[in-house]
Amino acid sequence: MASPEKQKKRAQRAKTKAKQNRMGKPRPQANLIHPILANPLIDEPFDDVEIDLSTFDFQDIEENGFDPAHFDDLFQAMNAAERTGLLGLCLVFLQYPVLELVVAEESEDAATDFMMGLLIVYRAIFHGEDEDAAVAWISSEAFQSAYNEASDILQKKNARGR
Repeated sequence: MASPEKQKKRAQRAKTKAKQNRMGKPRPQANLIHPILANPLIDEPFDDVEIDLSTFDFQDIEENGFDPAHFDDLFQAMNAAERTGLLGLCLVFLQYPVLELVVAEESEDAATDFMMGLLIVYRAIFHGEDEDAAVAWISSEAFQSAYNEASDILQKKNARGR
């Protein structure tokens, strides 16, 4: 396995390349499930980011918590998408491959706890909120509505086979 420094450099190169690719790819407007998916920062934002799911150890996270630095690609993508609104943020969040893996393979309670942890850390990093404020934000009608809409959009998109 490569050293942490090499992994960091690789991840940075992948992010740079992904951003360059997104900037140069106009999306066709026809057959979009929702107009927000025309935004390349929101539709499949992790396609060009190298994420090795085989090294992901959910049991270790449950026992010891997670290092926010390991989720920097998610948090940066969420922050960029949040500029479009809560729907964009939720769409990016729900498309994160690690999250998709956890939801598919873990119990509903464990997956929910993991998701809450990620959202709480995101709010702490980018909005300076403590856990109570972040939980209030997650529980808000605005967030819940955007989250449910994002989930519906992705279900429709996945039903079409991408």
